[in-house]
Amino acid sequence: MKAPFAWDYNSDQPYQLKDKIFKKIMRKKEQNSLIKTGLYSLLILPLSFVLRPFAPKRKIDTSKFFAMSVSLGHDATYQVRLIKELGVKNLLIRIPLADSTYMQSYIDFIDKFVGCSITINIMQDREHIENKSLLARKLHTIFNALSSRVEYFQVGTTINRAKWGFFSVDEYLDFYMVAQEIAYHTHDIKLLGPSVIDFEYHYNAHALFSQKKFHFDGISSLLYVDRRGAPEFRQMGFNLFSKIRLLASMMNLSSKSAQKLFITETNWPLSNTAPYAPTSEKECVSEEAYANFMIRYYLIALGTKQVDAVFWHQLIANGYGLIDVREKPRKRLAFEYFKVLIKFFSDLNVINFKRHPYYTLTCRNKHKSIQALWSAKGIHDIAKDSTCKYYTSCGDEIQARYIRVTDSVVYKVKKL
Repeated sequence: MKAPFAWDYNSDQPYQLKDKIFKKIMRKKEQNSLIKTGLYSLLILPLSFVLRPFAPKRKIDTSKFFAMSVSLGHDATYQVRLIKELGVKNLLIRIPLADSTYMQSYIDFIDKFVGCSITINIMQDREHIENKSLLARKLHTIFNALSSRVEYFQVGTTINRAKWGFFSVDEYLDFYMVAQEIAYHTHDIKLLGPSVIDFEYHYNAHALFSQKKFHFDGISSLLYVDRRGAPEFRQMGFNLFSKIRLLASMMNLSSKSAQKLFITETNWPLSNTAPYAPTSEKECVSEEAYANFMIRYYLIALGTKQVDAVFWHQLIANGYGLIDVREKPRKRLAFEYFKVLIKFFSDLNVINFKRHPYYTLTCRNKHKSIQALWSAKGIHDIAKDSTCKYYTSCGDEIQARYIRVTDSVVYKVKKL
């Protein structure tokens, strides 16, 4: 990255853009696009809200739903072993455009994850946003090297944060259309966008209903809810479940995208991990809360029947990952929780999702029926069904006479 942009290697993201004069100049330059964003949101968001019940639910491939982000920056052999232990079959790898000269390293890295579907997140910087000929050359390099190995390319990331280089939705769409022109005319590959972070759907409204000539092969969303605490907690009246439904409704109304929705980045920051946590300590949570929140995030997203995959960001990260490598590699509690979740819910169909008096997600196939039970607030004691077995989030069988439903998920398993 070139000044005034700078990269924070501890939290694996850009530093906040401190040059206020530069930001003011760039936003003034993009004021027409910013006005359009406001107008689109006034029209599209209310309509999408009203039509949420009509957004179609789909059969979700659970073998790909439980997805993970891995990084070239960590030992590949170790990561392959961890991914196999977890049972993850769907991976995301970030590639900065500036790294396009190191494609053989990425090829070698990808080829180690045998049997996994791969999504590449092509990460922008200001130089490539402004120089379209340079962008085109770099994209040619990436597509030529990886198109036969990759299922999806996510074009750009975090488009609604100035520190990542974009100052408007129109800037992003012009950037995306360079990738689309190359991909659609020279390669049979699929592209994801617009990669809006957080619950800032006015940017999605603009991107999904713009009059520019483009098309997404799926929607990518960095749907963090960490600043609200638990995934069931509300922001402006919306919890995770209703946020997903609103985004799915927008996607259903738009002619700009295939009906595929991917949450390509989410997590919670961890307490006492500064400077590696991507936020202040105020937003950080304990490792136990982190594990519980993330598992419930996956279950809620699966329960909507509108999300094709959720990518945990990421496998190894001191401030927010499943593995802490500050001293020596250490699996956090979330690692075991995620492994158990994948073991129970891979290769199942979603039957129903109930939220009262506590949360219950029911899935099954021809061999078994599994329910995930949890409570975001309060404790519920329920009688055991003698035809079922019950397990903790760690996978230990529960021998107690009654089942206590708390904020830690309990699994109810019945053979059919």
